Amino acid sequence: MKILADILYVIVYYLVGYRRRVTRENLAHAYPEKSDRERRHLERAYYRHISDLLVEALHNLYASPKAIVARYKFVNRELVNKYYEHGRSVVLMSSHYNNWEYMITSLNFQILHHAVGVGKPLQDRGAGYITRRRGRYGTEIVDQTTVRQTMEYYHRYKVPVAYMMLSDQSPSDVHKSFWTMFMHQETPFIYGAEYFARKYDMPVIYYDVHKVRRGYYEVKFSLMCDNPTEVPQYTIVSRYIDSLERTIAERPEYWLWSHRRWKRQRPAEMPIYDYKALK
Repeated sequence: MKILADILYVIVYYLVGYRRRVTRENLAHAYPEKSDRERRHLERAYYRHISDLLVEALHNLYASPKAIVARYKFVNRELVNKYYEHGRSVVLMSSHYNNWEYMITSLNFQILHHAVGVGKPLQDRGAGYITRRRGRYGTEIVDQTTVRQTMEYYHRYKVPVAYMMLSDQSPSDVHKSFWTMFMHQETPFIYGAEYFARKYDMPVIYYDVHKVRRGYYEVKFSLMCDNPTEVPQYTIVSRYIDSLERTIAERPEYWLWSHRRWKRQRPAEMPIYDYKALK
């Protein structure tokens, strides 16, 4: 796998230049204090990482549970499982940092809850096949158009569910977003995770994915909010952003820089919040 990833790195970065302009713009805006040389070093490290991810994503489509767990270990799953034992659903918040494909595929057999992955529908050719392969071990894949019905159904029938939400995506509706300054830029964050956590009183858990070495990861869970209905509005999304910022600061090359995260413009009537003051 490593040799294939090394070959892909040369193709993706040097020959194709996959989204290299977007990546450079994102890094320049996020790290204005770094020199061009430092940002180029970070850029190359990032493309080496996504080359690893491409190979791992292919491996994930066909890997057995044993093969996935060997590469993707939950360090403290008991933090999540205790809520299952009390019949409570949970929201698992994270980002496109390190490998998230292994998380989608393995979540249903690594914890006690029924696993539901929530995200934007894939637009690429073959998306249906990829979705089926992701969910072959029981993780239910739902998109934004059906998540309300899914949550209402499981809440009505009292099924403990773990909802995996990668909340660093660019929101589709800038008027239903939480706007804040993030990495020196006005940034909208999806508010859905906090909204549903408050509506159904679900504990919110942040999970951090650490790259132990190439191809191998450890997932660590940390509680962000046990009783969402008892904290002020925007507390959860603010705590998430704070956690995300610390995650990226540790190893920035493992975040998905090649996507246009700052393509939205804040409407004049939308307030901008200080998430550090709200967490």
